[in-house]
Amino acid sequence: MASQDWVDKDFYKILGVAKDASDADIKKAYRKLARQHHPDTNAGNAASEKKFKDVSEAYSVLSDPDERQQYDAIRAMGSGARFAPGGAGAGNGGFEDMFGGLFTGNTGRHAGGFNPSAGGIPPEFADLFGGFGGSPGFQRTPQKGADRTASTSISFAGAIRGTTIGLREPSGEVIDVRVPAGIKDGQKIRVRGKGQPGAAGNGDLVVSVSVQPHSFYTRDGDNLRIHVPVTFPEAALGADIEVPTIDGDTVKVRVPAGTPSGRTLRVKGKGVKTSKGTGDLLVTIDVAVPKNLNKEAEAAVKAFAEATSSADVREGLAAKARL
Repeated sequence: MASQDWVDKDFYKILGVAKDASDADIKKAYRKLARQHHPDTNAGNAASEKKFKDVSEAYSVLSDPDERQQYDAIRAMGSGARFAPGGAGAGNGGFEDMFGGLFTGNTGRHAGGFNPSAGGIPPEFADLFGGFGGSPGFQRTPQKGADRTASTSISFAGAIRGTTIGLREPSGEVIDVRVPAGIKDGQKIRVRGKGQPGAAGNGDLVVSVSVQPHSFYTRDGDNLRIHVPVTFPEAALGADIEVPTIDGDTVKVRVPAGTPSGRTLRVKGKGVKTSKGTGDLLVTIDVAVPKNLNKEAEAAVKAFAEATSSADVREGLAAKARL
């Protein structure tokens, strides 16, 4: 809207309200007149169409505190003034020179927002005309607010069993975030409706989860890996050993005779439980070598060495090492 129009048009009179009318009174007056003169209910009525555009212009200015203040100032300063027609080329001292700094492209917020002269409806009144057929130019698609992001760190146990964390807002509000059992390091959790506000509802809060490592368990997808030491006799002769599981219990694992150090045995269904299934427990065998032998043990090892002296565990090693 040209700034000269702000002097020529009495928006308060158009809406039928006093100059000191409250925001609520202005909104109420607009709702009544917009319903009465909307083009979808007054097809072909030029007078109603003009009235609708006028009340839309009036509301778009008076409903905005900054523009209302500018409008009141311009009306007060421009009362009784005369200007040459035209814009920036009208010459020095013209109306546009006086107030050009108040507008962008000779328009207020209308340049990038609601355009009353086009007959549009401010988004806060879109509900008034939802049943009028939705003519082009009279609808605006409401937008959700933007998402926000946050990050948190949880324990390995919290990731395996699931947990709830509290994220504190700068305002002091605490948002409870439910972490599902089985979540992986780096995964994200979406908390609906805790993002930025918007006309179509709030956006979401997206929380990135970092999982702290464990000293015994290592996660491999939905499987868990552990290292379990066994004695030389257990590895050589075979044995049933008990190993711990993440549920606080133990499970028996059969170590076959002749198991070398580094072999991995699989225990089905003792891994990470998720909504999609349960992984396995992967047990890597470490053959423990005693550091201190008493006389009886030392004699036994010597006897074993003598009994197995014909076996060459490094046979063929030189051939493998040739380049």
